[in-house]
Amino acid sequence: MMYQVMKFVTRWMIRWRYAALLAALVAGLLAYPFAQELAFDRSIENMFAADDPLLEPYRRLKKIFGNDEVVLAAYVDPQLMTPAGVGRVQQLTQQLAEVEGVQSAMSLASTPLGERIVDDTPAAARLLELLEGYAVGPPLAGRRETAAVVCVLQPLRADVSRRATIGSMRQIVRQHDPTGVIAGEPVMVIDGFEFITQDGETLGYTTLILLSATILLCFRSLRWVAIPLVVIQFTLVLTRAILVSSHLRLSMVSSMLTAIVTVVAVATVIHFIVRFRDARAAGASPLRAVARAGRLLAIPIALACVTDAVGFAALLWARVGPVQDFGIMMAIGSLLVIVSVAFLVPGLALWGRLDVDPRRAWGEKSLDTGLSRLVDTLLARPKTVGAVSGIVALGVAIGGTRLQVETNFTRNFRASSEIARSYAFVESRLGGAGVLDVIVPAPAVIDDAFLDRLRKFQQRLHQQVVVIGEDGRSEPGLTKVLSVVDLLESVDIRDLIQVMAVDELLELIDLPPAARRLMGILPLEMVLEKIDLEEYMTPQQQLQMVELAMRKAGGGAGMLSALRGHSVDGPPVQHFARVMLRAREQLPAQQKTEIIRQVERIAAEEFPASSGVGAEVTGFYVLLTSLVESMIRDQWICFAWAVAGIGLMMLIAFRSPVIAAIAIVPNAVPILMVTGLMGWLNIRINMGAAMIAAVSMGLSIDSSIHYVSFYRRERRAGRDVREALHNVHQSVGRAMFFATLALIVGFTALCRSQFVPTVYFGALVSLSMLGALLGNLVVLPLLLMWMDAGRKSPPS
Repeated sequence: MMYQVMKFVTRWMIRWRYAALLAALVAGLLAYPFAQELAFDRSIENMFAADDPLLEPYRRLKKIFGNDEVVLAAYVDPQLMTPAGVGRVQQLTQQLAEVEGVQSAMSLASTPLGERIVDDTPAAARLLELLEGYAVGPPLAGRRETAAVVCVLQPLRADVSRRATIGSMRQIVRQHDPTGVIAGEPVMVIDGFEFITQDGETLGYTTLILLSATILLCFRSLRWVAIPLVVIQFTLVLTRAILVSSHLRLSMVSSMLTAIVTVVAVATVIHFIVRFRDARAAGASPLRAVARAGRLLAIPIALACVTDAVGFAALLWARVGPVQDFGIMMAIGSLLVIVSVAFLVPGLALWGRLDVDPRRAWGEKSLDTGLSRLVDTLLARPKTVGAVSGIVALGVAIGGTRLQVETNFTRNFRASSEIARSYAFVESRLGGAGVLDVIVPAPAVIDDAFLDRLRKFQQRLHQQVVVIGEDGRSEPGLTKVLSVVDLLESVDIRDLIQVMAVDELLELIDLPPAARRLMGILPLEMVLEKIDLEEYMTPQQQLQMVELAMRKAGGGAGMLSALRGHSVDGPPVQHFARVMLRAREQLPAQQKTEIIRQVERIAAEEFPASSGVGAEVTGFYVLLTSLVESMIRDQWICFAWAVAGIGLMMLIAFRSPVIAAIAIVPNAVPILMVTGLMGWLNIRINMGAAMIAAVSMGLSIDSSIHYVSFYRRERRAGRDVREALHNVHQSVGRAMFFATLALIVGFTALCRSQFVPTVYFGALVSLSMLGALLGNLVVLPLLLMWMDAGRKSPPS
């Protein structure tokens, strides 16, 4: 029944080929404007599923303490701790504060002490310790040389782009100091998507050029170079237009969409080219050759593309939102390849008489000989070849148990890139680029009891959060712990009073009448000699004085609000304090996870949940560590579902559980071998490698479908196993070789990407496809031989 339907569809598409070509042209022109609207989702938060439990604390952090994004501008100044050095910091701070899109800027020059912060006084020392890791680096060789300006960006506005704001800030810092850097989550996101956008423009063209050159060498025909390129572009336009109408957006994960569509389309068209060429070599006219190729390939092509879609749809089982979206995108693209081939290939193949026939490649005779000898070897020594293949596959695949996760997000960029150098600067000179936060419930009015409790919590974090170094010794896991406790202990109330007016002090402090009369008569300095105002101030009032004094000093206006806040979802209104933590970014995944677990344990012990509210640990460090680990965990879940879904499709198509299992093996084993090879070579697995299993399974199964379909056709025609395998290798095997060669050469363009996961993806997909080629030319024939041992022809 299916054969008759596909035969009718093929005959109809060939008969109305020029009408189909015209329809495709109209559809492409209508879809093109929509395809150009496909945008990137540039939020790290949207990298997670909407119901991910990690997002709730992160969203709560932003609601309570402000939805502000922070950019750190840093540079080295050997004369930093001089009045001139502080003056240069102040100049840079003012310039950055004036950039459109920047809400405020705070630095070493923004403290109430001003230039006196360079003085050798206890007050200056306390403030420097408070700001260390944020506005100033730790002492190196006894001197502080690293200055930083903390810039808080305004909420996103339609008239001010983040890209323009970041660009202006980077230009100002470079003018101030050519070696200066900027870093922070907004910078990483902007630069990351900038790389991906550049890749989409340049690498896409490079890939197509390399593909074209390879196909030209294989078939020596410009017409048959153009046809797969047209199929690819038409499929991409339709896919992008559908994604726009479905309100889907690209992410860092789905930036490989073009590569996936290219793989499916090129493999499909090359199988058609080989069958068309064989028919022409047998004396068929171009029209009959197209009809014969279409009749032979209609079912395998449709089955292969649908099976691809099923394999990609397995990514819907991932818990990372963009991975799910990527699965949908690839499934849509795979199905649209069927439409593109049906509407474009017959018309383009038969249009005119110029360069109709694809030719044999130079050296193709050697390929034919090699494929024939391979079959002879398999037939002569099946047990030996099978045993050697099994031992090698098992030995390599075992390396998968050694896989390690790359959780250092900066490693997603080349070491020579500006963003990698910026984070390396922050890591080495400001005490760690990893940012964590602990949200703890606080009283409405800060009192001494709460401060003591918070102080104890911080002491435990300093002492008990440790990692094991390479020498086996314990090292501190956190490089900085900061809260309102540090803010109060770092400032001298008497210094703050110096910058405040008398009426502001009287409004803030509840002084006895005698003290109030003195402040109205005597100068403030004389009053301070007679009265210790700090005795009359509560911790809450001291915090308010700190905030007011820093406002008057011209910076740091948001420091207190960044450390203390309240819920906005009340009533009842709940109050919270924030403990800001810093850790090394360039740590192994296991150590990062251990740091997070230790902080969570101590937080739960010191601030247990009461009335449903307890301490929560969140932040960029937590999110990114969990993101990559989740993708790795999801990889094998999705791979299992891909195997199950593809196996079910094989069962439906071939109506044989044995053949379904046989088709899976030569495609699954190479994937396990690639991941095992990464383990043996100590290559850490990142975002680009995290999806490779399910994606490669969906891509490589096409060759098995074509191979099994043609093998069964040959056996039903009465040919024995030897003759059937020889014929399949000379047709399907040759097409598989050309397709794999073209795609591997084309994918070498991805290795030039500035975004490392793209490089990994291109390299690993190429390796998986090469492994699948060997599996389908060696392992699959062996399995089919053993299945058909002693059988003259398979059942219908």
